[in-house]
Amino acid sequence: MSAADRPHDDDTPWYFEPLGGLRFAPSAHVGGGWNPCEQHIAPAFGLLTHLIERHRDQRRDDGLALGRLCFDIHGVLPMAPFEVELEVIRPGRTIERVEARIVHGGRTAVVLHAWLLARTDTAALAGTPEPPLPAPEQLPPWDFGSVWPGGFVRSVRARRREQAPGRGVFWVDTDIALLKGETVSPTARLLGLVDIANGATPRVAPERAVFPNLDLTAHLLRAPVGAWIGFDTSVSFGPDGIGLTHSWVHDERGLVGTVSQCLTVRPVAVQPGRSL
Repeated sequence: MSAADRPHDDDTPWYFEPLGGLRFAPSAHVGGGWNPCEQHIAPAFGLLTHLIERHRDQRRDDGLALGRLCFDIHGVLPMAPFEVELEVIRPGRTIERVEARIVHGGRTAVVLHAWLLARTDTAALAGTPEPPLPAPEQLPPWDFGSVWPGGFVRSVRARRREQAPGRGVFWVDTDIALLKGETVSPTARLLGLVDIANGATPRVAPERAVFPNLDLTAHLLRAPVGAWIGFDTSVSFGPDGIGLTHSWVHDERGLVGTVSQCLTVRPVAVQPGRSL
């Protein structure tokens, strides 16, 4: 049984602990890459995805599929408890739009806008021109901690082949449960990892520029299968402080979807006598 499929109990390390209702607390594994005293936003994306799926299943029994998930980051999240709010914005029989919000100290920090679609049998039409990725075992191990601080990157295993700064293919996996004592779907687990793409093949070292993302939009063809999540990622910077990280996302069976992240790129001032 893979890490993605096995149930989690209270002895499994976790990213978030339920505090009752829709309140949650982060563990040390959530520490961020830009600032370890703030949350890496990746696990929060997975948590919101899980809560939307759970909310869906409490309201209806037809299992609408998640087609698009757009996360907007309104501000940083401290390593502290927070609340989640859920709302059906556009109810429907075959299509729904649902919103989930993370609120800390009365301030909205993250908003997820999700489109859910009725499932139909399109197996006879399924396919993609996108080529498969090399298997995880075909790529060398890579340590995110060689570039980034924080608990989250140290909770993830990675295998990577970088073709150039800002261009590479890589796979990630983790044994950390998204939510203490609760099993989540493969889709929620995927969304809890994909934000790591922006730091996996940096165009420049973080000592030269900071480039946090303001959002993440995922379009999904299907739910992933297995533990490893693969990325074919390109990072581009424009001339006016805006960047884009775009990834084709795979599992070991093939293409799962795409992820795009809008970046704010801010060069780091070089002090006299300091070289980068």
